[in-house]
Order: sequence, then C-alpha cells, then structure tokens
Amino acid sequence: MMPSLMAHPWKPSHFVIVDTDGGLDDMKAICMLLASPDVRVLAITVTQGFRSEDETYTRVRSMLDEFHHEGVIVVRSKDASKVIENAINNESSPVVFLALGSLKIIKDNINTVPGFRKRIKQILWSNNGLPGTKGYNYNISPESSIAVLADSIPVVVAGAGGDAFYDEKTVTDIAAVNTRYAQKVSEIIKTNAGHPYVFTSFDEMVPLYLHYPSLFTVTSNSKNKSCTPANIPALRSAAVTILSGATVKKMQVLKTMPADTSFYMPDIQPFVTEIINKYGEDEWTSGVIADELHRHLGVFVIIGVKMGIRAREYFCTGVDEFQVSSHAGSTPPLSCMNDGLQVSTGATPGHGLLNVINEEPLTPSADFTYKGATIRLTLKKEYADKLMSELKEINFVYGLDSNVYWELVRKNTIKYWLRFDRNDIFDIVKINQEITSNKP
Repeated sequence: MMPSLMAHPWKPSHFVIVDTDGGLDDMKAICMLLASPDVRVLAITVTQGFRSEDETYTRVRSMLDEFHHEGVIVVRSKDASKVIENAINNESSPVVFLALGSLKIIKDNINTVPGFRKRIKQILWSNNGLPGTKGYNYNISPESSIAVLADSIPVVVAGAGGDAFYDEKTVTDIAAVNTRYAQKVSEIIKTNAGHPYVFTSFDEMVPLYLHYPSLFTVTSNSKNKSCTPANIPALRSAAVTILSGATVKKMQVLKTMPADTSFYMPDIQPFVTEIINKYGEDEWTSGVIADELHRHLGVFVIIGVKMGIRAREYFCTGVDEFQVSSHAGSTPPLSCMNDGLQVSTGATPGHGLLNVINEEPLTPSADFTYKGATIRLTLKKEYADKLMSELKEINFVYGLDSNVYWELVRKNTIKYWLRFDRNDIFDIVKINQEITSNKP
C-alpha cells in the first residue's frame, strides 16, 4: 500500500470517468472513489442495467448532492458524449474509464468522441473474468462487450470479491469511520440488510484494484487483463482505508493534527472534539493552521476556511486544484478571509492560484474556477452583517490596541467556528459552467 500512501495530495494518481447502472455495489464503489483523495471523479454517466437510467440518475445525483458535491457531473447516456469529451480534454493526465455496468456507453462513444482512444489510457471493468460471457455486465449488452474487448484500449477486469466480503468486523469497522462516505456505505448495508447481495462485493473491486493492484492475481492475454481478488482480508482492510480517506498523506510536516484536547489552548479545549465531529478533520486542521498563520484567532479567517472547503466539496477536489479570486480585498478585517482561503484550498500566492481583487464594493465572497467551471461563494448577508457589526462595536468600545478587544474577537471566533455550518452560511452561484449536471 505504500506507493499510494506516499502520493502527493495535490496531484491525485487517478483521474476517472465512472459509468454506473445503479446497483447497491455501484453505490458503495462510488462512495469509495469519492472518499479517496488519490482519485478525481471527472464525470459520472448512467446507463441501463441493474436499474433504469432515470432511476440510476436520481439515485446518484441525490447521493452526490447529499455529499454537497453539486459540481460533480452526472448525465444519462444521451448526454454523455459532450461530457466525456470535455472531461478528457480538460484534464492533462491520462484518464481511466471505470465501467461498473455494461460497456455500452464506451462502445457508443469510442469512435465519436474526439480524443477518446488517445486520452483514455485504460478501461477498468467489473465483470466475471475474460471474456466473461456468463457475466451479468457482459450480458447486459453482449455486442458492446465484444466490440470494446476487441478494440485497442486495454481492458482490465476486476472480478467478484465473494458473498461474505462485508463480514461482521468489516461492517463494524466501516461504521466506526467518521466520514460521510463510510457512513453512507454503512447506511446502505444496514438499510438493505435483507437483500441477498448487500454483503457481497462486486463493483467495489474496481476502486480496490485501482488503489491496490498487488492484492489481486492477474492473468492476461496480449492486451486485456483479468484480476481475481487474492487476499480478501487485506482487501477488507483496504476498503476501510479508502473510505476513511487515508490513501495519501495529507500533511507535510506533521503526521497528523493532534486530536488530544490537552494539546490546545485552554479556551478552545472544550470545543475541539465537537468541531471535529461536526465539520470533519479537514476543516479543523485548516482552521488551526490558518489561525497560526494569521497569528490570532479571527472570525473571517474561519469564514475563509469554511468557504474554501465548501468549494472543494462542491467540485469534490483536493488542494491546489483550482484558481481562486477573492473579493475581500486587502483591508482587515474582511481581508483576513484570504488567509483562510489559502490554507483550506492550497491556492496561495506562491502557487499562483490566488488573486485578491480590491475593487469596490469589497465583499466576503470568492470565485472558484475548476476545469472550465466557475462558482461564486458569498457569505450570506445576515451572517456578514452580524459579524461586521460585532467587530465594529468591540472596536468602538475597546479599540484595536486593547487586549480586551482581541480576547473578545478570539471568544467570538471559537463560538462561530462551532455554530456556523459551512453548508448553510454561503450563497453559491454558477458564474460559468462548460458542462452541466443535466438536472431535469
């Protein structure tokens, strides 16, 4: 597992397009892909198979919106061509096509989408072996299977993981992971406990092979490969690792941000665990680093942290992956937001990814541009007015040179860090979007 763990968090190893037919195993596999910081999901296409296209679209789109990944593109087969073209041409790295259902979407686009064969380096398919004529996904569209397997793009087939892959320990371990993706997989298993296939693993082998190919036995012909799970206990552990987001090292100097509350200043100790549990380790770590960079706890620093992470959630990206233009200007306290944006997104002046706009009116807002799409996040007026009026009042009463002023600012920052949910406090507007989610 070490090569994956040592990968740089700002440059994922895998850029993927996912096709799904909406099965329970598909949904668990998609959760794994979204959970891993070593993967970028460029788009998701839905096709007929286990479920109808419409039902699959609704399920996948609803799950992504539940995760606040509104910017991840989902399309039905009739709209797939332009989305695939934009996805592969807006990404400089080679792309892997992950087929969790039939190969029909690939057959329909391999000859018509410009650059498909050049930009797709591999097809990773969930099926029963090669050629897999008795496999469910093969037989959804046999003619597509035959055509794609005979084409020039290499196909890797990840086989089934067995009927009891999700044993009692694995189910317990997944339920204990505090990420939205692990909790969703846990919910799927719990809700469908009576379903004959919920404890089996099939499509999940695709993300598992993508991350840990050494845990599979590989047989191949001149071009295509069939990969059979070889170490089920290790694959179970790997599934938990992926769902926990531990596929890359996220820190550069520290191994991890301490969760021990005694590590922190006395006034913030009572809130550490609650903030982490409510908003996740990413927001906590970014908040700590941003406030240390800023050299005091500032409420607009935390607003910048929450804004940056919300934008990353929208596109489902890591750090250093989009351009940021801040409208907060260069005058405190509003400009303090820029420090939070830098830390939470990695868009620093040193990386050339942050632009601070000083044109009036200055606002607590920023534009985020990712692969041809731009959104603007703005702190809602009621929150901005409240914060600015409180700061003005404290300044009027005590003055900036007073220790009491900074003590009260610190107290308010801790309070709002805990109270303000990043999913509630921002207005999000699409400024430009080359490819859409095709919502009905």
